[in-house]
Amino acid sequence: MVSRTVRKTLAVIGAASLVGALALANPAQATSNNNSVRKLTNAVTLAGVLRHEIAFQAIGSLSGGNRGSGLAGYDRSADYVATLMRLAGYQVTRQPFPFNYFEEFGSSFAQTAPTPTTYVSGTDYDLMDYSGPGDVTAAVVGVDLALDPPRNSTSGCEPEDFAGGLVTGKIALLQRGTCPFGTKVANAEAAGAIGAIVMNQGNGDPVANVDRYNLLLGTLGAPVGIPAVGVAYATGEQFANTPGLTVRITADTTSEVRQTENVIAESKGGDPRNVVMAGAHLDSEPDTVGINDNASGSSALLEVALQMAKTKTPNKTRFAWWGAEEANLVGSTLYVNTLTPAQQADITLYLNFDMIASANYMLGVYDGDDSAAEGAGAGPPGSAQIEAVFQDFFASRGKPTRAADFSGRSDYGPFIAPAVGIPAGGLFTGAEVPKTAQDVIDYGGVEGAQYDPCYHDPCDSLFPVRNGADAALYAELDRQYDMLGNLNLEALDINSDAMATAILTFALDTSSIPERTTAAAARSAAGPFYIGKEGSI
Repeated sequence: MVSRTVRKTLAVIGAASLVGALALANPAQATSNNNSVRKLTNAVTLAGVLRHEIAFQAIGSLSGGNRGSGLAGYDRSADYVATLMRLAGYQVTRQPFPFNYFEEFGSSFAQTAPTPTTYVSGTDYDLMDYSGPGDVTAAVVGVDLALDPPRNSTSGCEPEDFAGGLVTGKIALLQRGTCPFGTKVANAEAAGAIGAIVMNQGNGDPVANVDRYNLLLGTLGAPVGIPAVGVAYATGEQFANTPGLTVRITADTTSEVRQTENVIAESKGGDPRNVVMAGAHLDSEPDTVGINDNASGSSALLEVALQMAKTKTPNKTRFAWWGAEEANLVGSTLYVNTLTPAQQADITLYLNFDMIASANYMLGVYDGDDSAAEGAGAGPPGSAQIEAVFQDFFASRGKPTRAADFSGRSDYGPFIAPAVGIPAGGLFTGAEVPKTAQDVIDYGGVEGAQYDPCYHDPCDSLFPVRNGADAALYAELDRQYDMLGNLNLEALDINSDAMATAILTFALDTSSIPERTTAAAARSAAGPFYIGKEGSI
C-alpha cells in the first residue's frame, strides 16, 4: 500500500519550492554492486521509483501544471535527471535541439454567408496541428481542386496554383493530395491568404478508403502564420459549390520553434562496441504533468540506473531520457540520425519504456517476433530474443501478457527503422484503447474504460479527480487496485522489476542477439583502430 509518508508528501506538493521538490525525492543511491538480477530487482523498489514520481509531480505543479518540452517543467525535469545521474557517477551528455512547438487553447469555425452555420470541433472540423493563431473572416476561394473522380489532386502544391492574387486577403480552400499539408498551407500564406481550409481528398472507394473521405485530422509539420482547419471531403465539396461563401476561423494557439534537449547517461566501464541502451521519453503533453505518460517510464528507468551505478558489467549501458517525443519523436529521431554508422553499430539493442503504470492497465510486451500477426510486423532480428526475456520474466511471476505492436508511436521507432535496424523491445500498459473482458479476467479493472483514462489529459497526475477525471471510475479503480493518483502501483512495481531484469540481463550478456550485417560493415568501414568512444552519444 502507499505509505503514510507518501500521502503526507502529496498533500504539501502544491506549496513546495523547487528545491523542496527535489529534496522530497530523496533518491536512494546504490550502495552495493547489484550484479545479479535477484540483487537488482530487490534494490529497485516501488518506494524508490515513487520518489521520482513525486519529484516530477512537484516539478509539474510548480511549472504551470505540465512538463512539456519547450516549457519550464521539462527543463527542470531534465535538470533533475541529469543531476542525479552525474552524482551517481555516469557520464552525462545533454543534447540540445530545436523543435516545432504547438499548443492549442481553443478554436471556432463558422460560415457567415450565405447561410450562417456554426461548426463543431472534432465533428465538422479540426484545427490542424501547427496552425497559426488568428481571428479571420473572409471569402473562401478554391485552389486547383479536383472534384471529379479519380480526384488526383495537386491542390496548392505549386506556387503557380495561387497566381494572379487568387487568394490575397481570402481563405484558401485546399484539397489533400500529392504534397504535405504544410506545403499547401505555407504556399497559401506566401500568396497572401489569411486562412486555410484543407479538405480530404475523396479518392478511391468510400468504404475501402474511408480515411480519404472522413474528417481530416492533420498536422502541418511546422509552424505557419495563418489559422488552418481540416474538414471532410463532403464538407469541402459543399464549400467549393457554394457561391459567395464566407467563413470565420478563430485559433488560439502557440505555434513556434523552441529549444529542448535529450539527457543521455552511460556507464564509464563496459565494452563501448557492445552498448545496451534503454530509454524513456521525459516530456509530457503541454497541458499535463504526465505522471504516467511518461513520468512512469522515466522514473523507473532512473531508479534502475541509480541502482546499477556500482554494477560492473562487460557491456556498456546507456540510458536516455528523450525530449519532444510528444512532438513526433523528435529527440530520439535526432539522436539516432546524428550517430555515425559505426556509432549506430555499437548499439546492440534498444529497450523502450513508455507508459508502464496505466491506471486500468494491461501488461504489454513489444511483439518482437510478430507472433500476434497484427499491425506493423516483427522488429529487426534480435527483437524476438528481447521479447523472450520479458516473457520469461512475466511467466516467472505468473502474469499473462499482451502483444504490443511496433506501431511507431514511441521512441523505438527511429531505432528499428529499416535503414538502422537496431533490435528493440520494451513495455507498455496501454493508452486510449478500451479494456476488454479478457483483460478484466487477467488483470482486473473496468471493462470498456481506457487503459489510461487520463491519456493526454490534465488528469494524468497524482491528483486525477481534482484535475478532471471521472470520480466514480477512479473510486472503482482505487477499490480494486493499489493506486496513487493516475498510477497503478501494481503495474508500476512489476514493470520496474521487468525493466531491471532485461537491462541487467543484456548488460551482462548479449550473446543471444545476432550481430547485424550492417553493423559489421559499418565497423569495418570505420577502420581497424576504431574502438568506440566512451561518453559519446
